Amino acid sequence: MYTTLLVVLHIVVSLVLILIILLQTGKGADIGAVFGGGGSQTLFGSSGPTSFLGKLTAAAAVIFMLTSLFLAYFSGKRPASSIMEGGTPVQTMPAPAGQPASLPLPEGSPATPGGTAPLAPAPQGTPSPPGK
Repeated sequence: MYTTLLVVLHIVVSLVLILIILLQTGKGADIGAVFGGGGSQTLFGSSGPTSFLGKLTAAAAVIFMLTSLFLAYFSGKRPASSIMEGGTPVQTMPAPAGQPASLPLPEGSPATPGGTAPLAPAPQGTPSPPGK
């Protein structure tokens, strides 16, 4: 309930923050002049739009930061869930007694897992390499 309200407030504040920033006058001709941000200095009082829009930007930024922090806090409070919970376990067939379970090999594949034929044992007269 509260999370949905915070998400809606967060989206609205972010859109308002974008519009407020675009309405502010910059150094050159920008989009603020198109919407009347730089045309009339008396629209927001004698001090001009900079102080009013600056305060409005700061307030919107604070609300945006607070909603971000609350959303992050509430998202961490959720219990961990998994798609594997509550499901029935997969039944496997047991291997026949006396035989190891193995998969059939495709045609033409080597019999060893590494893909090479097993090496022949070293003759008895050959010394082992140092360090072994």
